[in-house]
This record gives sequence, C-alpha cells and structure tokens, in this order.
Amino acid sequence: MERYGKSYLSYSSIKQALGDMASFDMYMKGELKFKSDALDFGTLYDMILFEKDKALDTYQVLNEQNVVDSLSDKARASKKPKLTSEYKAAIAKLNTEAIENNKVIVSKEDWTKANDMIDRLIDCGLSESHLTGKYQVEFNEELNGVPVRGFLDCLGDGFISDSKSTQSVNKFRYSVRDFSYDIQAYIYTQVFGVEDFYWVVQEKTYPYTPALVKCTENTIFTGEMKFHQAIDKIREFLNKGDEYSPMSEYVEFEV
Repeated sequence: MERYGKSYLSYSSIKQALGDMASFDMYMKGELKFKSDALDFGTLYDMILFEKDKALDTYQVLNEQNVVDSLSDKARASKKPKLTSEYKAAIAKLNTEAIENNKVIVSKEDWTKANDMIDRLIDCGLSESHLTGKYQVEFNEELNGVPVRGFLDCLGDGFISDSKSTQSVNKFRYSVRDFSYDIQAYIYTQVFGVEDFYWVVQEKTYPYTPALVKCTENTIFTGEMKFHQAIDKIREFLNKGDEYSPMSEYVEFEV
C-alpha cells in the first residue's frame, strides 16, 4: 500500500513476481500494458459468453465491406480499396466516434466467430453443465494473511469454472504451466472453499473444438507452491525499501 497505493495482490501481479521483479514493479505501477489481438478476442469472447447485454452495449461491430461500399468510385475501383487513404480516413472516423460514444470497435469476423464458438458450447452441453452459475464473481479476501482480489468467471453449484480460448485444446496443459493458471486455480478454490475447478477450453479455429479440463490436486498444489514462492519474493523485494531498484536483479535457473 505504501509503495504502490494498492492494498491487495491479484493473480496477474503474483504471476509477474515469479519472473522478473522489474516486471512486477512496472505492473504494480500500471506501466506494464498487455495488448494483443489474442487478448482482445479473449475479452470479447468472455463478455459475450458471460455478459451478453454488456457486450452489446460495449462493442460496435465494424462491417468492413459496408465501409468499402461507402467509398468513392475511384477508391472502390483500386486494386486494394482498404489500402487507400479514403478507406483509412473512414476507419479513423469510425474509431473516433466509437471512443466518443464509449464503444469498442470489433470486426464482424471476430464478433461472428465468438458467437459461433459459444453456439458450439451450447450444442455440446458444456454451457449448461459447467458454465452455469454466478458470473464474474468478485472477491477481496485474505489468503494465508495475504490480501488478494480478483474476479472468477463462473461460480457453479459445487465447482468453479474458468473460460479459456486457445489454439489447441491438446496443448492447453502447457498453457497452464506457461501462464501459471495453476495459481488462479489455487487462489479461487481456497477463497471460495470449493474443491472442483475446471477450465472450459475452446479452440479458436473451426470447428471450435471444446474441452472440459479438470484441475487435479497436484496442479492446485503446484499453484500453491508458486503462490508462496511469489509472495516470498514480493516480501523480500518490498523489505528492501523504495530506494532499491528492481533493475539490479537478474533471473537465475538451471535446465
């Protein structure tokens, strides 16, 4: 709180601490921004899945063909109308108008794909069996004396589920490790006192293969060990005081 003006840690901040403390420091200061098409699509997908009304209010669907059709004859006659200055100006105007109206521009392709993916979840039954309950549940609790805050996707009847879109459901096990999703599983199950944790995973390419991935006790235990490792690093780092620069540290490991 004294250093960053925050009285809690999140999964994301804890995950950063497992790597470079300079990254943790930047994240806590709001200087570490993550921006990618994959993250943007994941946000869109989750909002349509769990908060459809909010998604309809948040997003403005861009039909690029309609924009092309609105161009002058000269621009439309060019080999690549979307590369013309006229097209770019039209898109820039739409983006400006969207910002003024508190909207987010999303392509028609992404909007359609996200909805088609969710239709597959409904058709296969996962939407009803493991994505039914209270959505986007906020928590602000102490876990082993550490204040933690965040949101979980779905708090069901005796289980917690988390939605993930991915390139390959078969390779998702590596994502759990690489992105420390096991820390999320540990925090959520401990805070809510729920044993069963699932990831509802879905591929982003047709036919949008879905999968139900059960989080094992071993994975939750790994998440617990990572959690405590990160907390120890954060405590040690903060105890060094404001004058200590995280840029003086380096990562060390064996392979």
